[in-house]
Amino acid sequence: MSPEARAFLDASGPLPPPPASRAGLQQMREGTLEGFRPAAESVRDQCVDEIRETELGGVRTWQVHPKTRAGREPGFTILYFYGGGFIQGSPFEDLPIIGRIAEETGAIVHAPWYRLSPEHPFPAAHEDALAAYRAICDSADGGPFAVMGESAGGNLALATVLNARASELQLPASMALLSPWSDLTEGPDSIVTNDGHDPTLNASYLRFAADAYRGGRDTSDPLISPVFAECGSDMPPTIITTGTRDLLLSHSICQARALEKAGADVTLRVWDGMWHVFEFYPDLPEAQCSLSEVAAHLLGTATRR
Repeated sequence: MSPEARAFLDASGPLPPPPASRAGLQQMREGTLEGFRPAAESVRDQCVDEIRETELGGVRTWQVHPKTRAGREPGFTILYFYGGGFIQGSPFEDLPIIGRIAEETGAIVHAPWYRLSPEHPFPAAHEDALAAYRAICDSADGGPFAVMGESAGGNLALATVLNARASELQLPASMALLSPWSDLTEGPDSIVTNDGHDPTLNASYLRFAADAYRGGRDTSDPLISPVFAECGSDMPPTIITTGTRDLLLSHSICQARALEKAGADVTLRVWDGMWHVFEFYPDLPEAQCSLSEVAAHLLGTATRR
C-alpha cells in the first residue's frame, strides 16, 4: 500500500447513517456534490479539453473530450455510467474517473445523466441507459465502442449490455466495471466482513439505496441484480477492479465468476488494501495504475474487434 493510501485510511472517520427523509437525501446529495467538487474541477482542468452538453436517445448527456488524443482508435468512444447507489451522483462528480480515462485512452466519453431513485425507481435508470446505448450504436455505425461504469454504474453498464444483447443490438468491443454493485441482495460475504473496514461505503447505505431503487421488485431479480442474469460467451471482454477492503469485493468476484462460467473473457484485478472505487482518488498511485490498466484493456480490445 502506498503512503498516500495509508494516509487516506488514517484520516478516514466513521461514515454517517443513511438519510431518514427526502429532505435528508437532498442534503446528502448536496453535501456529496460539494465534497467531490475540488477533485472534479482539478481533473477537469488537467485532463478535459471540452465538455459538450448533448443528448443520447433523449437523455441528457455530457460528452467529455480529452486534451490529448494520443493512442485513440479512430472513432472509438466510451459510454460511461456514474455511481452513487442509484440515489445520487452525476457525470460531474465522476469527472475524477471520466476525465482521466478520457485522457488515458484519448477517447470521447459519453456520460448520461440517468434518472435517480427514489423519485424515479427501477426501471427508469434502465430505460435511460438503453436509450443512450441505442444512440451510441447508431452513431458508431458498426465501429468499436466501450461501456464502463463504477459501483451502481457498473450494475447499469452490465445490465445495459445484457439488455442490448437480448435486443440483438451491436455489443461493445469491451467493458470495464469498477467495484460493480451487481448484486443488491444481502448475500455477498464482504457486506459483512468489510463493513467498517471500507472507508467510503457501508452496509446501511447499501440497504437504503437498494430499497429506494428496486421499485418493489425482489433484489434477486436479474434485472435488479445482473450477477444472476444469463450471460454468454459473446459478452464483451471485461475487466473488473476491486480491493481487499471494498465492501463490494464479493460482488466483483461473483460477477467475474459468472462471466467466466459463461465462457466470456474476463479479467479480475483485486488491489491489496484498496477500498470501494479507489480509482476515484487522483492522488493515489494505485488509482492511476488501475485506470491505466483499464485504459489499456479498453484500447486493446478495440483494436482486436
